[in-house]
Amino acid sequence: MRVRWILTAAAVTMSQAAVAQAQRHFNPVVDLLEGKKPVFGVYTPSNRRAGRGAPALPADSVKTPAQLAKDALGYTLGDYVFDGSMEGNYDAALPVFSEFATGIFAAGNVSKAPYVHLTHPLFVKTPEIAPDPAKAHDRIGHQLNLGVSNITFVGVESAAEVKIGLAAMRFKAKGGTRSDDVGDAPARWGMSKKEYQDKADVYGLNPKGELVNFTIVESKEGLKHIREIAQVKGIGVLFPGAGTLRGVFSTTDAAGKRTLDEKGWEEAIQQVLAACKEFKVPCGYPATTADIEMRMKQGFSVFVINWGDAGFKAVEMGRKAGSRE
Repeated sequence: MRVRWILTAAAVTMSQAAVAQAQRHFNPVVDLLEGKKPVFGVYTPSNRRAGRGAPALPADSVKTPAQLAKDALGYTLGDYVFDGSMEGNYDAALPVFSEFATGIFAAGNVSKAPYVHLTHPLFVKTPEIAPDPAKAHDRIGHQLNLGVSNITFVGVESAAEVKIGLAAMRFKAKGGTRSDDVGDAPARWGMSKKEYQDKADVYGLNPKGELVNFTIVESKEGLKHIREIAQVKGIGVLFPGAGTLRGVFSTTDAAGKRTLDEKGWEEAIQQVLAACKEFKVPCGYPATTADIEMRMKQGFSVFVINWGDAGFKAVEMGRKAGSRE
């Protein structure tokens, strides 16, 4: 009996060691990408009104960013938390997101079991790079200093844009242009400045890197250059901006009625997917319950999904289809 117990204990220890070995990145999304497994992220929770034109929410029902951060931590089926608020009015959205980020780390976003890792990596959009690369550089640095694990480039139309953005994500010692000012990021990751600087590099350019890049193509100009864009080393996931492309492939008649060119829109999505497959880059999509299974069959493997019951259902559907239950 004692021999059996010893063997069982040894097996458990070996199993735990295997888990720790297989899941070695502080940012678990990197492990999923390396393992070619589907990845599911959800948008940050927010104080959403019923719809456009709806009355403002009662003051006593509005949650603070810190309270919303606790809500985000309470949902455990997502692989990352995605915030798109800074794509538009960056200056207005940054302080709100900063408070959210402070809240999510204060509430406990680093786990030590079975290895030290983030439970809810923060992924964020940054405004378009091309209009003002210098300003984009500063913005990316500020966002990374909050402890985020991803920078998502939007409206990309050239390979050069991506390279500028990736350089801004990398410290000068790693061949980039990022300042040595790291803000609160090391403390939020629970490590020293040196440890943070060693880890905070772009996965895809550094196999030990913990930062993931998403690149979104959402214009006809970007589609023209999709093959060159897809070949840039360091892009973690390439996305068609399905929502924006829906507008690009829509027309409005004299009466104000909008008509979607469904064929053109779908061809644009497939054009991005084809480039992903050709250059072996994971392809992402903003999925819902209506299309997540279809998009997974087509070859999309990384998803960003709305917060809320419908979004949670989409995550469950995707995890089941991807054998990640």
